[in-house]
Amino acid sequence: MRRVSQRTGILTATILGSAIVFLDGTIVNVALESIGRELPATFVGRFEGLTYVNSAYYAILAALLILAGALNDFFGRRRMFRVGLVGFGAASVACGLAPSMEVLIAARVIQAAFGAVLVPGSLSIITAAFSGEERGRAIGLWAAGTSATSVIGPLMGGLLVQAISWRAAFLINIPLVLIALWATRVVPESRDDRGGGRFDWLGAAVIAVGVGGLAFGATRGQERAWQDTLAFAALGIGAVATAIFPLLMLRRPRIGAGGRLEFRRPENPLVPLELFRSRSFSVVNLSTFVIYGALYVSLVFQALFFQGTLAYTPIAAGAVGIPVGLLLTMLSTPAGTLSARFGPRLFMTIGPIIMAAGFLWFARIPATSAAWLADPADLATFIPPIDVFIDVLPASVVFGIGISCLVAPLTTALMASVPVQKAGLGSAINNAISRVGQPLVGAVLFIGITATFYPSLASRVEGLDVGSPELREQVQPLTSVPEDTDPQLAQAAREASTDAFHLAMLVSAGLCLAGAAVNAVGIRNPSPRETDSATRAPAV
Repeated sequence: MRRVSQRTGILTATILGSAIVFLDGTIVNVALESIGRELPATFVGRFEGLTYVNSAYYAILAALLILAGALNDFFGRRRMFRVGLVGFGAASVACGLAPSMEVLIAARVIQAAFGAVLVPGSLSIITAAFSGEERGRAIGLWAAGTSATSVIGPLMGGLLVQAISWRAAFLINIPLVLIALWATRVVPESRDDRGGGRFDWLGAAVIAVGVGGLAFGATRGQERAWQDTLAFAALGIGAVATAIFPLLMLRRPRIGAGGRLEFRRPENPLVPLELFRSRSFSVVNLSTFVIYGALYVSLVFQALFFQGTLAYTPIAAGAVGIPVGLLLTMLSTPAGTLSARFGPRLFMTIGPIIMAAGFLWFARIPATSAAWLADPADLATFIPPIDVFIDVLPASVVFGIGISCLVAPLTTALMASVPVQKAGLGSAINNAISRVGQPLVGAVLFIGITATFYPSLASRVEGLDVGSPELREQVQPLTSVPEDTDPQLAQAAREASTDAFHLAMLVSAGLCLAGAAVNAVGIRNPSPRETDSATRAPAV
């Protein structure tokens, strides 16, 4: 009985602890429109600030994942997991009570830092606490629990935003954190007794500066019409940091005998570059960067477009994503089984192609598509208008089938491409890369959307000065316009935002097709013996 209770406690703590990190990424997407409309901003534009609310979260999360895994191993997994829960909960309170956009962005950065502790911590606790088939079942339950957030996150976000406030989208984390903390009382402490005492703080700092500088500089530069010195400084710093990161993984400067400057191989580099000598490992991570970058960004832009441009209610904007989550939950296991039998290459090629087809369907949504005004006060409004079944549902179903074909086979290919003793590190690197792609691809798409929106707006309203700071503050892409906006300008903004959204979906489709091509050419199906070995590897 005690074993059952301990098993339940461990699974409750780890599933909730990691689920809140993923839930916060999906639930906040639905709240973005309300945040931009209600929260004042002083130093950033509205659309720029909303971009940072997401990109800063994913950038910090990605930059710290690998380092956080090492901290868990060294200081104790249960101890660090508790630190992550407390920190994430406190940051969630700060997000929910934020008085300005700038404070919200800062709180999101802190939230992501503690979230980075929770993701690898949950899997390392499961791996240390269970073995054999029991470990496999526990990891399966963990995966199912975290995947379910893609189903309930948008819908829960819509309900909270519409019924209470966007602030509730952050404060909902508090009871979940408290339950997880209570459950950790039965989690056994564990650590890697063979691990060294040195952490690559320099590598962690450099990769964070690199990713953050590029994303921040690109976003701020376009927002300020490339007249901002800080934007160019951030881009330069980010580019330099990104360029020197691989070199730091190979050689580190230090003072040797006689005070001479020497370059030596680091003892514990944050990312051992030897892993990338594996062709399959490099290919999987390249396709992950491209495909998942497009995936995360497109979800943010879809939430903004449905609410800000088409005027969907938050509940409706969340509900349109339910088919994707359901298909992902139901089809991932069969896809993983078939990929283990026939090899992952076919699925990793077909999956992104089908995803691209879904994006292309989204790219045909007209500006005249009727809004779905679901409102809890009127149950009749929960029946979608016919345009939802024509413009949105087919795209969601097709996209859901595609991503369901991709996720499990990609994981299979990843685990087969690294030695068993490096399985945890390989998984962490891939997890981090999937999140690095979001702010970088997001910055590029932000530039493209803004560059498309204002010329499109000018072509629809004669004599409009789209370079005016006042106009750019009033009318921004994919977001709603103030109620007192001139009707002609408001209609032009709706049509221009639709054009910008179409561009984002076309770029996302192109990235998925590029990922499919990379997988088709680069992935090699493992032999049956290699597949069996990968299956037995620790999935951490």
